[in-house]
Amino acid sequence: MKGKMHLLIVGACVQFFVVSDLWAQNALLSEWYVDNGKRAAREHRFDEAEEHYFAALREAPDSNPRLADSIVSLAQLYVAQGKPKAAERLLKRTLAIQERTLGPGHPAVADNLNNLGIIYHDQKKYEAAARLHTQALAIQEKALGPEHPDVAATLNHLGVQETALGKYEVAERLYARALAIQEKALGLEHPDVAATLNNLAVLYENQKRYAEAEDLHMRALAIREKYFGPEHPDVAESLTNLAHLYQVLGWYGEAEPLYTRALAIQEKSLGPEHPRVAATLDNYGALLRAMKHPDEAEQFTARAKAIRSKQGS
Repeated sequence: MKGKMHLLIVGACVQFFVVSDLWAQNALLSEWYVDNGKRAAREHRFDEAEEHYFAALREAPDSNPRLADSIVSLAQLYVAQGKPKAAERLLKRTLAIQERTLGPGHPAVADNLNNLGIIYHDQKKYEAAARLHTQALAIQEKALGPEHPDVAATLNHLGVQETALGKYEVAERLYARALAIQEKALGLEHPDVAATLNNLAVLYENQKRYAEAEDLHMRALAIREKYFGPEHPDVAESLTNLAHLYQVLGWYGEAEPLYTRALAIQEKSLGPEHPRVAATLDNYGALLRAMKHPDEAEQFTARAKAIRSKQGS
């Protein structure tokens, strides 16, 4: 009996070491695929990067904490390329991994839900996006507490969806709560505060509260210029939003130099064929048409169309 027991123990130990060795080999192979995927993504070989990440998933789906972050990074690159469907596929795959390996109440799951919500917003699926952000908010409030900056960021995302759905009073309450959390936790001049001010300004513009919108856009612009410097893409975002407000008000002379400066920043920092460049070209073209410069307007619009056509969107 003792001999049998000894053999059983030895057998179990051998099996354990074989399984452990196999697990280690798979983990190393997964790491190799992740590293190759990151290299391919840096070199803009995105299809190849996706193949490497999916291979990493097959080898060690439950043991590589770097994998989900890498896939999210690739998804963000797809968004920047104007490939939302590819990004959505990646994020859903990552979400399934995170829910299985980390649990459905983990903050990383909330982050991924927010990423998916942003993609749905860009596709004008506002109700679906709002559901994802609401789910993320519940996870974060439970896991991190109601005053955490990540909670404020999700409140912001949800406010954007409610604004798009025309639920302005709901959106304003969400922004007010986000702003209170951020100013307390991060300070009055943090870029996250600027993002909330920017979103609230857009809401006020939709409500025709133009003076309040201008004040908030100016505050957001000042924070971003101080924090990032004058050539940052977030500065360009504030410039384009302020220009759009002036365009709505008919203040074309004030709007045009803002668009010019924003476009120069975006082309330098993001590249001449970035989706944000296309959006600014469209807005600038609309302004030029309103200013009775149809030939110039057509040049801007045609360039924006060419960028989108190249991106396949």
